[in-house]
Amino acid sequence: TFRDVSLGRVAEAVESSTLRDASVAIRRDKIVFVGDAEACRQRVRLTAAGETIDCRGKVVLPGLIDPHTHLPFAGSRAPEFRLRLRGALYEEIARAGGGILSTVRETRSAGEDELVEGCLARMDRLLMHGVTQAEAKSGYGLTLEDEIRQLRAVARADRDHPVDLHATLLAAHVLPEEYVGRRREYVELVTTEIVPAVAQRGLARYCDVFVDDGAFSVEEARTILKAGIRHGLRPRLHADQLSAGGGAELAASLSAASADHLDHVNPAGIEALARTGTIAIILPAATFYLRKNKYPPAIALMQAGVGVAIATDCNPGSCMTENLTLAATIACLTTGMDTDEALAGITIQAARSLGLERTHGTLEPGKAADLAIFAVGERTEILYHFGINHCHTVVKDGRVVVRDRRRASARPSERER
Repeated sequence: TFRDVSLGRVAEAVESSTLRDASVAIRRDKIVFVGDAEACRQRVRLTAAGETIDCRGKVVLPGLIDPHTHLPFAGSRAPEFRLRLRGALYEEIARAGGGILSTVRETRSAGEDELVEGCLARMDRLLMHGVTQAEAKSGYGLTLEDEIRQLRAVARADRDHPVDLHATLLAAHVLPEEYVGRRREYVELVTTEIVPAVAQRGLARYCDVFVDDGAFSVEEARTILKAGIRHGLRPRLHADQLSAGGGAELAASLSAASADHLDHVNPAGIEALARTGTIAIILPAATFYLRKNKYPPAIALMQAGVGVAIATDCNPGSCMTENLTLAATIACLTTGMDTDEALAGITIQAARSLGLERTHGTLEPGKAADLAIFAVGERTEILYHFGINHCHTVVKDGRVVVRDRRRASARPSERER
């Protein structure tokens, strides 16, 4: 159930709260019982319309949560993958006109329907891997109109798919080409026009800034994130990915929901995150994909008492995957995380980063009936037998939406629940 997982190291807590020969009972969209299978048979009566799912020989987890994705985009950057294999650095590709700005050009030229279709296709793949909640960022528009169009696409995709999306405004992803040499003007555009317009339309819950060399400075990010706070958007940060730039300290100073990447976070940044309770979201699959050799210090973060979540960073340039359990396996192999710590990182810790810990992330009575059922004999196999999709069945809001590795039904309307 993972109910006793603390903010720091979690392996023992996960082991102690794991139930065997157990049952989960659901009424409508809520869990009503978790415990011994015999006790469930005695206390729970199945209605005539009810269904029993046989999970013998399988592992049942809370629906997985991917807390950092860039789902709404157009185009492909497959050619860049070949360039990196030949030795080109991510930063070199960006300076040559590739990288994020190439996706910006593709996304600006795409219609909203195309962005929705792309989102839905990626959400399908997330769902098939057991994901029922995901964060989704804009950041490939970088104009008022294009950022709003990306976020409208997220909202439409959210309405039409079982996976719940939590939208983040990332207008400060990189400096647009048309604003080269006019950084102050672009920061002003984001703070005075884009942030207020997005907030007024209710298109995002969060505001994010990429704080790093080649992106935005700490002070620029502070200005933008404070504007977000004034308009009701809680901060998230791309922090310390390519260099130690003070992003973690900034996240802590603003009580951000999360500080993400953290490959180069320093001890001061770790201490600051621990003091404020900001969740660290690590993205080791992106580090691996970019062929970097410095991974986030997950153990040091957990030892300091920082909650560590894991995300795919699904995006077209630096981590093109929707396989969240693969990201968790990479976290184990490169950061020293235990498999149970990694599983907590894609459930309860990820839920905390999105403010969902009271309703999602564990299997407990009263919480949302989101379950991911894996066809493995014990939970370590989910990460041990890596690169394979072991997810067999997914239950979302009490309804089976993936059965025997196939989509089972569309998302229910409120009236049907």
